[in-house]
Amino acid sequence: MQRVLIVGAGQDGTALLKRMVKTNFMEVVAIVDKDESAQGMKLARKLGIVASVQWKSLIKNDINIVIETTGSDEVMDQLQQEKSPNTAIVPGTVACFLADLGEEKQMVMTRLKEKMNKQQTILDSMNEGMIAIDINEKIILFNREAEELTGFPREKAIGLMINEVVASSKLARTLTTREVETNQEQVLENGLKIITTRLPMIDESGKLLGALAHFKDRADVVNLAEEVTNLKDIQFMLEAIIESSEEAISVVDEEGLGLLINRAYTKLTGLNENQIIGKPATADISEGESMHMKVLQTRREVRGVRMKVGPANREVIVNVSPLIVNGKLKGSVGVIQDMSEIEKLTTKLNRARQIIRTLETKYSFEDIIGVSEEMKMVIEQAKLAAKTSATVLLRGEFGTGKELFAQAIHNASDRKYNKFIRVNCAVKSEDLLERELFGYEEGAFTETNRGVRKGLFEEANNGTILLDEIGELSVNMQVKILRVLQRNEIVRVGEKNPVPINVRVIAATNVNIEKEMSEGSFREDLYYRLNRYPISIPPLRDRKEDIPPLCERLIQKLNQDYGRNIETIKPDAMERLLQYDWSGNVRELENVLGKVIISMELHEKKIEGKHIPLLQRQTKERNTQENNHFVHNDDETLADVVERVEAEVIKQSLEVHEYNRTQTAKALGISLRSLYYKMEKYQLANNSMK
Repeated sequence: MQRVLIVGAGQDGTALLKRMVKTNFMEVVAIVDKDESAQGMKLARKLGIVASVQWKSLIKNDINIVIETTGSDEVMDQLQQEKSPNTAIVPGTVACFLADLGEEKQMVMTRLKEKMNKQQTILDSMNEGMIAIDINEKIILFNREAEELTGFPREKAIGLMINEVVASSKLARTLTTREVETNQEQVLENGLKIITTRLPMIDESGKLLGALAHFKDRADVVNLAEEVTNLKDIQFMLEAIIESSEEAISVVDEEGLGLLINRAYTKLTGLNENQIIGKPATADISEGESMHMKVLQTRREVRGVRMKVGPANREVIVNVSPLIVNGKLKGSVGVIQDMSEIEKLTTKLNRARQIIRTLETKYSFEDIIGVSEEMKMVIEQAKLAAKTSATVLLRGEFGTGKELFAQAIHNASDRKYNKFIRVNCAVKSEDLLERELFGYEEGAFTETNRGVRKGLFEEANNGTILLDEIGELSVNMQVKILRVLQRNEIVRVGEKNPVPINVRVIAATNVNIEKEMSEGSFREDLYYRLNRYPISIPPLRDRKEDIPPLCERLIQKLNQDYGRNIETIKPDAMERLLQYDWSGNVRELENVLGKVIISMELHEKKIEGKHIPLLQRQTKERNTQENNHFVHNDDETLADVVERVEAEVIKQSLEVHEYNRTQTAKALGISLRSLYYKMEKYQLANNSMK
């Protein structure tokens, strides 16, 4: 240690003396000042350090460094003349800088020692032995478990050659081969059988630093393997449950390090497993205190705590509970809820004016995607319809978005704060549909106490009702609907007195109502009432320029639904989509994209042509079928050709779906009742039908 003489016991000298004594960076031998009562002189005597008014005799007393704190040039010149060749003269400012370095060195050494102690504690807490050697085969790491398994004291093992401690060790061979040897059996000198893994230690530049072996008692490994086998199914089940949860979940261990997150967590916070697993519990917090750490400290759950998480500073509410197994704290689990979603729900509830709504509309005209001239024209028609209370008839094929248009019209009208109710006219029996639409008196069908049950028309009063699949109504029900449109009133089943209502009716159908009128299955007067403001939604095959923007919107929606991050669709894939005819329209497009995204690998970000190989073949098959169908014979009328083609299409669809009527009707875009009728008409019955 350097021996130091301080010249000057004033304020600077005193401060320097205190710092050097505190850091013990250098040994202060003496302090000199012409004023014996100076503060530094008193402090030196108190500390047992020489305090003198003469420095000439001291400067040659094996002094390495003289620190001049007076700032006098004359004193500095005298010191330079009297010092020995091996003594350095340092100004006070430089000495302060050296003292700072001393303090920093002491702090660094303290932190380094704490870090090494912590690392050694971690190594000693591991339940497997660990031995590391340097390139000279000398032991540099020997943890507590290695001591217990080998029976060799670790204080003596450090610095010895590996074969002097474990004669049967093949760790030195790893220095030569640089190869990893996993799960190797070995017998120690005390007869204990172990399972060991040896691996070389190589830095980023490829330089060999040594070799490491970690090992366990063979009996423990066998027992562990049996436990893992028994617990594997349970583990997979628990992981599947957590992944399937719509709630964002994060789990940390007892040290507060990330153990597990699910897709919903990634979707909410924007953070993936690489950013969370193994990282401190504070890694996801952008504002607030870690509730995981609080729970680990208190062993008590916390609920309803607000904070911000992730790079987007998402405001959330967290509920965290401790994980305690057999009385031991093993970590904590947190459930995170998006505050913005909660606020949105609250806003919707307030806006609903305390009314329990049968169905809340969620679509507006902003949700309708269409850049083609056809769709622009249809959207403008619908916007005009929203400004009136006229009855609207939405016409379009299966999957074109008739309900979406109906909701958009409702939300753009002055009825938007009242109910929107959708009724599928094709899925219920006539009696059930009548009771559901018009209501009834309890007791009209049984001997129970009588009481009024409101129907959907009354529930939708001052709002909008969508009569979907209006073309499937029976003639008797058509008469009752006509009365509603003509008189703005309904009559409950089992009653005689009419009930006035104010309901905007939107009807929707994918069938040819004009043809049904000609066949007598649809009333003309109802048709003219419904057809006051008709809107025909074009099929997707007639507006293929809408496919790219539709794909963009659908990919965003499906990313949220499935917790994926698909960025775009490549040109070769888009070309295949554009070549397809889309008989199921937008609904079929969404279905195809959904299947594609589900089947893609997690690392894939772009949809390519290889992901949708079946569309081209389906189009070709349909073109071939169409070419075969539309062959005209001279003795056939147009109606004959239409019926022949219709019968053939229904027959082929039945065969494809193995005569499952429900699936066939869905694929053809018609109601089950229409399918029954057409099968009977074309004599397509089959004993294997389901």
